[in-house]
Amino acid sequence: VSTQSTGTFSSYIVILLTRMALVKEANEFTHILRVLNTNIDGKKKVAYALTAIKGVGRRFAHLIVRKADVDINKRAGELSNAEIEKLVNIIQNPRQWKIPNWFLNRQKDYKEGTYSQIIANQLDMKLRDDLVRLKKIKAHRGLRHHWNLRVRGQHTKTTGRRGKTVGYQRDKKK
Repeated sequence: VSTQSTGTFSSYIVILLTRMALVKEANEFTHILRVLNTNIDGKKKVAYALTAIKGVGRRFAHLIVRKADVDINKRAGELSNAEIEKLVNIIQNPRQWKIPNWFLNRQKDYKEGTYSQIIANQLDMKLRDDLVRLKKIKAHRGLRHHWNLRVRGQHTKTTGRRGKTVGYQRDKKK
């Protein structure tokens, strides 16, 4: 702050006052929200707080917040019950809110042939069912999962031994 110019000091104070955050009352702010069987930190911004839900990533969370017309700079603890219900509705029914199929995490389900966004416990259940199906039909991926080997074509000669014999020992010469 310059002491020679008195005009800059007053404008500096005004700028500081305009940048200060609005303080909400304690009863309006929720520190921990319970949404879709997941605890969400109320201090984080809404989009990043939603990523605590399994099956909701950053891009999907930002899309959800935009579709629900919620301010992106808002904290999760400042959300009203109506806004939370709207966010949950969009997460559970993304196709009704015109979210494209390529954005969803369960595309062309092998049983029903549907596109959906699966979250939380459903995600674990679907993954387990898929692995059981691959093992049952003895697909290469299923066998690699069964043998606890790398599935996606990684090299396994020297990496990922996890407790198996690592060294090489020669026979002694006589």
